[in-house]
Amino acid sequence: MNTILKWAGNKTALMPELTSYLPAGTRLVEPFAGSCAVMMGTDYPQYLVADINPDLINLYLMIQKNHEAVIQIVRELFKDFNSDVQYYRVRQHFNCSIFNEVEKAAYFLYLNRHCYRGLCRYNLSGIFNVPYGNYKNPYLPETEIRAFAEKAQRATFICASYDETLSLLQVGDVVYCDPPYDGTFTAYHTAGFTEDDQYHLASILERRSSEGYPVIVSNSDTSLIHSLYRNFTRHRITAKRNMGVAAGDSKSAAEIIATKSACWFGVDLASGRDIPVETEVRARQ
Repeated sequence: MNTILKWAGNKTALMPELTSYLPAGTRLVEPFAGSCAVMMGTDYPQYLVADINPDLINLYLMIQKNHEAVIQIVRELFKDFNSDVQYYRVRQHFNCSIFNEVEKAAYFLYLNRHCYRGLCRYNLSGIFNVPYGNYKNPYLPETEIRAFAEKAQRATFICASYDETLSLLQVGDVVYCDPPYDGTFTAYHTAGFTEDDQYHLASILERRSSEGYPVIVSNSDTSLIHSLYRNFTRHRITAKRNMGVAAGDSKSAAEIIATKSACWFGVDLASGRDIPVETEVRARQ
């Protein structure tokens, strides 16, 4: 199943490999929502999906609540606004004049499917500023929206930072993090994602893992990431990058999947002391 949005680092093509590193659990927690390819490609009983980008989370919430209303508005936009002049008119309206949440969601989806390379970029004032992409026939993902709406009934979507989200973990949770990659474009929201954030995220994940939560992280195959996740098991993979306007723009890039199994504490009945018990890791397909 393809995703609703075009998205840099979309994990759809990697799901057959990624799922082998995702253990079973009650709930999958994703602090970086992105395209929701991982949610759509797995089968956990529950999901907690978060992102710092309010436009992204609003889209997912509106599809969860009333996907047919979103589809109706998007249809009209795709039908009537497929030129550069009309695109910039829609972008201006999105940035300055929309207050209805359903309409805002539909306009965000339109912009994603019509803007240059499907990028999501904001200036320091929070203005979406990606130029027109000049596509001949932008794809309207109605099938994907309906599939998402069905799967989203298992999910809770929140607009929150990664540290806020990781403070909400519960027993049985599995953590998957797909942050903006080290050494790549990171301005997906106004604040961006800095090298300091890479350090801070890694330290939180180290601590949460030591508390008993299985943690899986995707990131660039760089010396910094290897250092930050040196206590994790690191798996090197090659991922396709296909955000270009033409098929010939596709490239491949090395990245890693860093994993750390949970270690819950049980009780030794003889001594009454806590003892570590390594959890069984089973892939959830």
